[in-house]
Amino acid sequence: MDVSTQNAGTNQVSAGGFPVSVMILTKDEEINIQACLETVRFSDDVVVFDSHSTDRTVEIAETFDNVRVIKRPFDNWSAHQNWAVANIDFKHPWVLYIDADERVDDEMREEVMRVADPASKASAFRMRRKDMFMGRWLKHAQIYPTWFTRMFRPSKIRYERLVNPIAVVDGPTEDLKCHIMHYPFSKGVHHWLERHNSYSMFEAKELIKVTGGERAPKKDVFSRDPAKKRAALKDIFFTLPFRPQIKWAYYVFWRRAFLDGKPGMIYSRLQYMYEYMIVFKARELRMKEKGEQL
Repeated sequence: MDVSTQNAGTNQVSAGGFPVSVMILTKDEEINIQACLETVRFSDDVVVFDSHSTDRTVEIAETFDNVRVIKRPFDNWSAHQNWAVANIDFKHPWVLYIDADERVDDEMREEVMRVADPASKASAFRMRRKDMFMGRWLKHAQIYPTWFTRMFRPSKIRYERLVNPIAVVDGPTEDLKCHIMHYPFSKGVHHWLERHNSYSMFEAKELIKVTGGERAPKKDVFSRDPAKKRAALKDIFFTLPFRPQIKWAYYVFWRRAFLDGKPGMIYSRLQYMYEYMIVFKARELRMKEKGEQL
């Protein structure tokens, strides 16, 4: 295992809150990492968990004196994140996890530090996210509010699913009022398409698990855990015909994506394309299993 540690931080944590460790997953995030790290200067223990970037991601990260870099080859999302929480020696009891294309604003920083009491009875905290596109928050052209478990005690969490992993928490999970600021198109639409082309293969494999009976889609529909409920609803969606068309109609007519203007309508079409990639790749996988050619 290639694991390296650089520049252990010695900065003092801001007054008025408890110290928090931060973990940032990276792979060729030269465009994003500087701006992301600027928003987590409040932490004296920022771990850039890098999947062997080939650009300047690590070089930029090492210029921050509160950052250390740990490298591991990427295999799949749940395995990668499970390795992190099991093997990284975080300095503080609480870890805030963000991606390089996400930002921590003042409201989020203050709330995170306020609740990071080592004596807290909670095992994890959930928070919402604001996805930005073309300078606008996609309030309608997204399934908002979606809750993400992003602050946790490492020993109390594990992840499931190959892509868009679901956090399974051992113990109480509480909700925060703050939002993560997310810029999914920071590298351009071409990168979004390339990334979702990769994601779609993982999703196709998950689809086959559901349609093949390996996983029961209705198990957690009524769960009080938003993440488990969302995963169950996604599995049920996998069983429906005409999913790309249904997804587009859902965003445009039910979620009223048109209220987000042109960005909302463009995003709805991109989601249609993504869903169709999943459908086609699942079909391809089934044909390969039968020894058939496309």
